Amino acid sequence: MKQIKEEIEEIVNRETRAWDTQDAELLLTIFHPDMVWPWPRTPDSHDPMDWVIPWGKYNYDRWRKGWQELFDTHKLVHNRREIKKIKLSKEEDGAFAVVDIDTLWVDNSGKENHWKGRVCKVYAKCGNEWKMTMHTGVLNYSIIDEI
Repeated sequence: MKQIKEEIEEIVNRETRAWDTQDAELLLTIFHPDMVWPWPRTPDSHDPMDWVIPWGKYNYDRWRKGWQELFDTHKLVHNRREIKKIKLSKEEDGAFAVVDIDTLWVDNSGKENHWKGRVCKVYAKCGNEWKMTMHTGVLNYSIIDEI
């Protein structure tokens, strides 16, 4: 079980490196072909009735172009990520990681795009490697954490 948690930690860290280095190719190595990434409209949109799916199911060319466009038009100011929990299925073929993130992008006109809150990254074991199958957008849980 320790080895599997380390493998999940590696994929989370690889994703972080991809953001830090703005490497779209590296980022795409973590996604499963059936990946879907819903986003809340705001960090306080906890009700999925208010969520959107801007890019649909994973498509290498579309997602590479989209992430590269972000990298080409924004400067990364900071990217802080902390793994809070990794949970494995009893079969050890599914897992999720809860990660607190604080990622600040600024576009060429000075407008901020701030991803700050908690996300859940869901993974499946595919052959000899783990792939991300789903990821929630960034949600603010500070009110819940205070309870």
